[in-house]
Amino acid sequence: MKNRILLVAALAFTMVGFAQKNEIKAAEKALKGGDAQAAQTAIDAASGTIASADEKVQAQYYFTKGKIYSDLAKKGNNDAFKQSADAFKKVIEIEEASGKQKYTGETEQYMAALTADLVNSAVSDNGNKKFKEAAEKLYMSYTLSPRDTSYLYYAAGSAVNGGHYEMALDYYNKLQEIGYDGGGIVYKATNTASGEVEEMDKVQRDLMVKSGTYTDPIDEKTPSKKAEIVKNTALIYTQLGQDEKALEAYKAARKNDPEDVNLILNEANLYFNQGDKEKFKELMAEAISLAPDNADLHYNVGVISMEQENYEDARKSYNKAIEIDPGYTNAYLNLSTTYVNEGNGMIDEMNSLGNSRADIAKYDELKKKKDGLFKQGADILEEALKTNPENENIMIQLKNIYGAMGDNENFMKMKKMLGE
Repeated sequence: MKNRILLVAALAFTMVGFAQKNEIKAAEKALKGGDAQAAQTAIDAASGTIASADEKVQAQYYFTKGKIYSDLAKKGNNDAFKQSADAFKKVIEIEEASGKQKYTGETEQYMAALTADLVNSAVSDNGNKKFKEAAEKLYMSYTLSPRDTSYLYYAAGSAVNGGHYEMALDYYNKLQEIGYDGGGIVYKATNTASGEVEEMDKVQRDLMVKSGTYTDPIDEKTPSKKAEIVKNTALIYTQLGQDEKALEAYKAARKNDPEDVNLILNEANLYFNQGDKEKFKELMAEAISLAPDNADLHYNVGVISMEQENYEDARKSYNKAIEIDPGYTNAYLNLSTTYVNEGNGMIDEMNSLGNSRADIAKYDELKKKKDGLFKQGADILEEALKTNPENENIMIQLKNIYGAMGDNENFMKMKKMLGE
């Protein structure tokens, strides 16, 4: 009796294995005949019992399934991409474990083709503003081809564009975990026939130049994307209301690259948005020490000093910005404003004075000082107008200053220049 039970069980197992093979063969035949739907039905029929099959049958099953769903994806079934990717990865997993690699070579070729299809579909999704779908496909491309880490970088970018911040954060954190840099060298040369500068790989470029069909080879270095990734990670934390994590992200990044001015600026901006302007100024000063010839840094420090009514420091910063960039219009405008604001600050005191001899003397003293400050503000803008003769913002501010000074001649001159 015991032997009979074992024999029946063995026969049943054989029948299951036989059925699986028939279903796989039917699926392969339907796929070959161009009927992907019939192939899908056949392969799905084998799914319930495939776990009990031997490694050889399992590998064949997942290889066939991967091909079927890849074909369905090509025909517009977006859900089929994941099914195909998962099936092909399962083939690799099974054959690596068994040591028999009957399907691995072909599977890798299919995976490369599937990756290309995913990327093309993601490009189309981005163009149609389907950012979440694009991000998911680009991430799937990365899982199929982990060496192509740029897919993960672009997946994060698509997620950000769609406002899917938690998804983007996950991708950015993965990029940092794998040490993604994103920098490199782009190889270019000029096509002698068209005159166009074209990009290609180094070996091809060098061969083309040697053949004479291309000239002027250029090795163009592309910058690292590490700072951008950290910045975006911190910005997302900020967007999610997690400022402390954002600050931690900047501090961790700056430990690795303490002289990266962009990281310092981004951290400074976070403090600025939190209302901590002293910390902002401190970090901006640090940035200036690393990039003393950056006019924007001096200008931004000037803005904060001016907001705090620290006009002397603001003027030093604006003058330094102008020294570096003589055409920096906003620095001229703000520098002028420091004098006007200081002058306006005296008006309340002037208006509060009485009619005594001492008050009248004080009033005259303050008025003279106020007018002198206004004149300094006007002189700065007259200087700016020499290099920016058509800048309406300069003319408008000059008109207002001359009007406040009671200088009718120059007031009318500015009105005329403005076409009023």
